[in-house]
Amino acid sequence: MTLRFGLLWPFRNPEWARVEWDALYRSHLDLIVESERMGFDEAWLTEHHFIDDGYSPSLLPIGAAIAARTQRIRIGTFLLLLPLHNPVRVAEDTATLDLISSGRFDLGVGLGYRKGEFDDQGIPARERAGRMQENLTVVRRLLSGESVTVDGRYTRLHNIRISPPALQRPHPPIWVGGTAPKAIERAARMGLHFLTGGPGSANLYDDALRAHGNDPDDFRIAAMRPTFVAPTREQAWELAAKPLRYMAAGYMQWTAEAEVASGAPSQAIALPSVEEIIRDQSFDFFAEPALVGTPDDVIGQVSEYRAHSRLTDLVCGMALPGMPPDLIRAGMELFAREVIPHFRGP
Repeated sequence: MTLRFGLLWPFRNPEWARVEWDALYRSHLDLIVESERMGFDEAWLTEHHFIDDGYSPSLLPIGAAIAARTQRIRIGTFLLLLPLHNPVRVAEDTATLDLISSGRFDLGVGLGYRKGEFDDQGIPARERAGRMQENLTVVRRLLSGESVTVDGRYTRLHNIRISPPALQRPHPPIWVGGTAPKAIERAARMGLHFLTGGPGSANLYDDALRAHGNDPDDFRIAAMRPTFVAPTREQAWELAAKPLRYMAAGYMQWTAEAEVASGAPSQAIALPSVEEIIRDQSFDFFAEPALVGTPDDVIGQVSEYRAHSRLTDLVCGMALPGMPPDLIRAGMELFAREVIPHFRGP
């Protein structure tokens, strides 16, 4: 299966590099339009809430804006926090976005883990797993064109059929993200594509697909990696080090908060300083090395990853928080010119 290349767009605006909010959205939407011209296959959106840097909380309006300005590139969510949302609204918005985009939308969903995103708006975090399973089943049925009646724990519907329907049949591609065995099992059992947390997760997913009578070749696996390329390795690390550390520090804080909330012992991990990252020219993000360096460096890293794990969609986090648009654009252009063709073949 041909490797597809996507870009992740979190629309983050950290205080140390803050610009006007409308300018941030305008510049990043412009970059997404340019990414289509450059040859990227996908634009992926990602959701969090109540983050000071504005980490994108409202994905489907952004997706509609992208759809209105592009012709070819696929638009997906990596990922939408499904337990936070009304499943009928998710299905209706997904169908509408699929129509606006002429059938270019992929719905990726996940459980979420930040307690404050749930409890602070009246959705108990302890209900995440139950809501995820119930909502996912309802959304899939609605997008498949069924009339749905449900008397569930969290959802009560009577003879609901959404209209207009989605364009793609039997429904827009649905992806499930996660690293926990239950999340991986859910994706495989339901026959859905997988947003993976790493090579080990991908292998577990493929094993679970086979256990449920599904052929892994029929399903896609996407992995997100922070990415930045420059003409020299030194330049790449000098430009990427501060945004990478900032991004990792945020995820580490949120993960630690989630561990404390669940009663699990929090594991303190010391992050290297910006200076140390530049010196060592190395940085791990959730136990996987960031794809930073020259095009040849990144080609080698991607090739090594694929040698050990199935991967159909590489989602590159190039819009690093705080990085100016001109630097993001330069990295995108170099990646599109020298990395993507290597994996396309003659």
